[in-house]
Amino acid sequence: MKKVAHILLRKGSNVISVDTSTTVLDALHLMADKNIGSVVVKESNHYMGLLTERDYARKVILMGKSSQETKVVEIMSTGLPRITPESSIETCMHIMSDNNIRYLPVFDQHDELCGIISINDVIYETIHSQKETIEQLQSYIHSS
Repeated sequence: MKKVAHILLRKGSNVISVDTSTTVLDALHLMADKNIGSVVVKESNHYMGLLTERDYARKVILMGKSSQETKVVEIMSTGLPRITPESSIETCMHIMSDNNIRYLPVFDQHDELCGIISINDVIYETIHSQKETIEQLQSYIHSS
């Protein structure tokens, strides 16, 4: 089974981040500009959490808060399960499904953030892997 490292090789390990003092509105503008559904929240260049579109919908809109006044640190997701580049895609799929989450932070052996993977990344990698298996089986059948 393929590992998270395969996803990071394909998409890169560059993460888009904002500081804890950033307003939700500014973070949303950044997410829209980059066409992404989450952004890493950092303080002094240290990972603090992840702000997602779901956080916005549930913790700002539904609570009647102001996007211009609320800081990302007030609504970000914290305590997300941590994975490493060596984690399997299958493990990530189970974690995301069991916890009903769409994004996972990836940490290296020094506990430094080295990427973010999304459910779309996991699905893409799973489909790609299944496609390779089908091609190998078709090749095997035709060579017999």
